[in-house]
Amino acid sequence: MIPLHVHSNYTFLKGTITVEKLVEQAARYKLQSIALTDTNSMQGIVPFVKAARDKNIKPIIGCLIDDPKNEKDYIITLAKNSKGYSNICKIITSRKLNDDFSIAQLLKEKLENLIIISPSLEILRHISVRENLFVELIASKNEKNNNRKRFELAKEKRIKYVVTNPVYFLNKNDFLLHKAVSAIRLRTTIDNISDENIVDDNFYFKDSLAIKKEWRNLPNAIKNISSIAAECNLDLKLNEYKFPVYSLPLNETADSKLWKEVDKGVKEKYKVITNHIKERLEMELSVISDMGFSNYFLIVWDIVNEAKNRGMMIIGRGSAANSLVAYCLGVTQIDPIEHNLYFERFLNKARTSPPDFDIDFSWKERDEIVKYIFEKYGYENVAMISTTVTFRARSAFREVAKAFGITNEEISKYSKRIPWTDAANLPNLSKLFPEAKDLDFGKEPWKTIVVIASQIARFPRHLSIHPGGIVITPTKVTDFVALEYAKNKGLGLIITQPDMYSIEELGLIKIDILSQRSLGVLRDSMESIKGN
Repeated sequence: MIPLHVHSNYTFLKGTITVEKLVEQAARYKLQSIALTDTNSMQGIVPFVKAARDKNIKPIIGCLIDDPKNEKDYIITLAKNSKGYSNICKIITSRKLNDDFSIAQLLKEKLENLIIISPSLEILRHISVRENLFVELIASKNEKNNNRKRFELAKEKRIKYVVTNPVYFLNKNDFLLHKAVSAIRLRTTIDNISDENIVDDNFYFKDSLAIKKEWRNLPNAIKNISSIAAECNLDLKLNEYKFPVYSLPLNETADSKLWKEVDKGVKEKYKVITNHIKERLEMELSVISDMGFSNYFLIVWDIVNEAKNRGMMIIGRGSAANSLVAYCLGVTQIDPIEHNLYFERFLNKARTSPPDFDIDFSWKERDEIVKYIFEKYGYENVAMISTTVTFRARSAFREVAKAFGITNEEISKYSKRIPWTDAANLPNLSKLFPEAKDLDFGKEPWKTIVVIASQIARFPRHLSIHPGGIVITPTKVTDFVALEYAKNKGLGLIITQPDMYSIEELGLIKIDILSQRSLGVLRDSMESIKGN
């Protein structure tokens, strides 16, 4: 039986399983397919897809969308294909960014290329959608009465139904872990958390044989699982570049425009253009063209050119300094010919990741150039990239201890002596670090606290903003990824759900527009000198 309602730890502080462990368990159960349906998020899809493909398991990509007014009212959306995937990205973005979002309103739209599953009687009573809609019957004794009502409604409205076993934790004994992270999320203690704020203790990853036996009297509820899985055939393309497009006249190509700008630049940089310089430029431009990066180079050139026209100070650095093309475009300031720098370190045909441009701006001027990028390339085609804030040893220890009701004063006595390390090392700190040899976690509640804290090692906690990463896409960003507000919603900063690593694996092109305080100091110093 294929799990269709599955949460990883990317359902922040509610799900407790890494995507890798989900797939490993699916492989142990010899499953051919497994879905991932984190709540209002598809942040974990790239590692999930990679892990599933490594085990020859078909990944089904989806998302649980809850209603802001009542999280018990939800729909599960599963992507049938790439268009369905883009639709889910747009739905998540709407759920995250729009204060007036409602599932009732969403379901009035034509939701194409999706499977929709819901247990909510309130939603199902008023839904007009019929195609690809399923009533969710939840495999739990605590849902027996609700399931009867759902089944009656399915018969009345002639809607198909399917049984699911929601998965939030790996094994039954991981329920305490779920309670702990839920307490952290809700800023309460495990003892004070209400049943309404945690999931059923039966929502762990079970072997399907027992569930099939329980539901043998409703064979269609089991049969429809396979039918749904068979319809979900999204082939998420990884490491295939989706290049943004630099706007050009009809009679010009990106390659020809790049050649022209490089030709202008090389004449300004060198009094004598040697055969070596010509050959190097031809080689670099050929590789750039063959790999499809001409538009990317033109966009970087455009950003730098605009900054210079505005009198901004910029520094191009990183491996881009190895490129003669970048030097001739004015993106970098180091002559790679003079310093014998190898272009292949920056870009070569064997490289699977895109070239990386790091451009430093004064901290006073960075926001201005970021605004230009959004205005030039379109607010729908540009987004800031997220970074995932995860639990380290001290933060994991502190938060779990608070969930157990320990006072801040007592926690601090221990936490200040914990070294900067991975939370997974917490149970063995005294053996691994001499400075922690006197830390005694052998007695309760500390023994349980450090075990649970070690289990949330590297768990995602929340999203923040990458220091400089910006993604520019050929069409709307939401065709490729979902967006949400950064942690401080009041600032209004919108970021991608996938972090920089997943963005690159999805083939999206990133440019680092970095803030450099020293450039601001240099600018102020120069203006002060001129003023005197």
